[in-house]
Parts: sequence; structure tokens; C-alpha cells
Amino acid sequence: MSSVSKVWSRIAAVVTGAVLTLVVPAHAWAASSGLDTVMVEAARSRRRGGFGVFGLFGALCCLFVVAAIVLTFVLVSRNRKKSRDPRDPR
Repeated sequence: MSSVSKVWSRIAAVVTGAVLTLVVPAHAWAASSGLDTVMVEAARSRRRGGFGVFGLFGALCCLFVVAAIVLTFVLVSRNRKKSRDPRDPR
């Protein structure tokens, strides 16, 4: 396994551990403190008035994130194909 793969695996493990360390207790606290009823009431009383400025900003942000992920995937896959070609004299 190359050193880049080892580093990537370690970073992924650290990020996964950190997310689980933060999310699991927060979820348990939210489920036990009655916040579920607050969220339901907020969702019911929310105005139903179109997309709005934040909806447009959220859609653009989502598009940029998806585009960045796709671009990263394409660049990584192109580099792998170049480096694994056995006929390549480099």
C-alpha cells in the first residue's frame, strides 16, 4: 500500500471517529431533552412562501459542493490511470 493510501486511510479514520464522537452524544441529548417537539412545532409554524434568498443560496452551495466532489473524483481517477499503465516508460 502506498504512503498516500495509508495517510488517506488514517485521515478518514480520524474524521470518522471525531464525527461519531460528536454526533452520537448530541443525538442522544436531543432525543432525551424534548427538542423533538420543538422541532416539530417549528416545522409546522414555518411559512410556506416559495424558495426565498436562503433557498437559492442553499441550492447554489449544494451545486458547488457536488461539482467539487465530481471534479475531485475525475482528477483522481485520471491520475490513477496514468500511474498504473504498465507500458508507460516513466
